[in-house]
Amino acid sequence: MVFVAIGRRNHDEGTAISGVFAVAAPFLLALVISWLGMRTWVEPFTRRSWAATWVITVVVGLLLRRFVFDRGIATPFIIVATITLGVLLGVGRLLSRKLSATAS
Repeated sequence: MVFVAIGRRNHDEGTAISGVFAVAAPFLLALVISWLGMRTWVEPFTRRSWAATWVITVVVGLLLRRFVFDRGIATPFIIVATITLGVLLGVGRLLSRKLSATAS
């Protein structure tokens, strides 16, 4: 959500929460779909789980953005979304793994 807010501000689209949510919503929905479809809570820290979550979130998110939310998906947006989601999902999993290891 912070990344979307920064992007909207940099593109002079404002940082209103409704606008931020409108941009993030297709990817948040796709993330939930990937979690449910892949049952990532079973093995959340595997590379397979991360890769599947990443690919499903990108593909389904872009499809939802285009066909359900009726928003554009220009090539630069696809590239930025793919790289950003991969990095953020990877960093999130690494942090979660470290925190769960220290809590055990």
